[in-house]
Amino acid sequence: MAPPASAMLAGAAVAAAGQIPGTSPTIPGMFPNMFPLATGQQFGSLPVMPVQAMTQQATRHARRVYVGGLPPTANEQSVATFFSQVMAAIGGNTAAPGDAVVNVYINHEKKFAFVEMRSVEEASNAMALDGIIFEGAPVKVRRPSDYNPSLAATLGPSQPSPNLNLAAVGLTPGSAGGLEGPDRIFVGGLPYYFTEAQIKELLESFGPLRGFDLVKDRETGNSKGYAFCVYQDLSVTDIACAALNGIKMGDKTLTVRRANQGANQPKPEQESVLLHAQQQIALQRFMLLQPPSSVATKVVCLTQVVTADELRDDDEYEDILEDMRLEGGKFGPLVNVIIPRPRPDGELSPGVGKVFLEYADVDGSTKARTGLNGRKFGGNQVVAVFYPEDKFAQGDYEG
Repeated sequence: MAPPASAMLAGAAVAAAGQIPGTSPTIPGMFPNMFPLATGQQFGSLPVMPVQAMTQQATRHARRVYVGGLPPTANEQSVATFFSQVMAAIGGNTAAPGDAVVNVYINHEKKFAFVEMRSVEEASNAMALDGIIFEGAPVKVRRPSDYNPSLAATLGPSQPSPNLNLAAVGLTPGSAGGLEGPDRIFVGGLPYYFTEAQIKELLESFGPLRGFDLVKDRETGNSKGYAFCVYQDLSVTDIACAALNGIKMGDKTLTVRRANQGANQPKPEQESVLLHAQQQIALQRFMLLQPPSSVATKVVCLTQVVTADELRDDDEYEDILEDMRLEGGKFGPLVNVIIPRPRPDGELSPGVGKVFLEYADVDGSTKARTGLNGRKFGGNQVVAVFYPEDKFAQGDYEG
């Protein structure tokens, strides 16, 4: 039989008052120790959240920073340690001595993290670390999507301190966010074997850069063939785009334009003579660049020499082959000359448009590479590079 109703009500009243011996009042569905209370810290039967915790929750959106482009090896501890150390190195710690980072959340699949700082001011100082190298890769430092600028402005500084020692961690003062804005340039169609230093040398034909980012595959670290840059002198932006856009490099063509504009952007009203001269300067620099991992081999690969249409006709093909033998033989004894042709059905086979010169020794190939690179042939400037001997021997002409 159920106990009398009066007994049930009495028991409930005692429990509600927290008077059952050895117990303390709890909230249904909550763990008893979720809200640890100090002696006498009660509001009725509910605990009171400490003022410090309330403040941290209110400022959290302004104390977090987004860090993108993390390498696969990154983990919470390594990210926290790194950013705490660089914050101390640049003088960005303002809350107190110790580590600036209090928490890190990483999304390993998408390779980004949210890094929570101790204070709003330290989070703003961390924004100056955009582009810093972490474990060999540049990372992006941004505000998270839940950042509220107007509310954050009431909580603390929203810009990095101008007194930060960014040079201590290899950053240029004033370069934070240097790859953002309307003057950011997209550079596409880059040969995959070009390094950052080589591409920057080409771009700096028009003036020093304020920011540069060569986009790489996160798994392999290899170039994806495109980059972004911003010039210190913004007035050269359109000049550089007009001069570099359309330059042919091997079987690739550079696409250079403002990143926020379509591919059909109009050329600026500049003197054609000036543009032509600067394009030639940039092109000469481009031609002199050589793959860093390329060592001298007995095989030289020429591009910008022949077209697929010229190779379809048998008589014209034989004439070109003979011309290449005569021209290539000027630099040393030739063993073989290979000029890939289109297939009978009209489809392009690997290597069409290239000419391969195999020499008896490296001395001859080196002289040919130096003598032919940059020369005019049929109105085009020849590009000559060394080609791997093993790939050539296997009939692999696609590299």
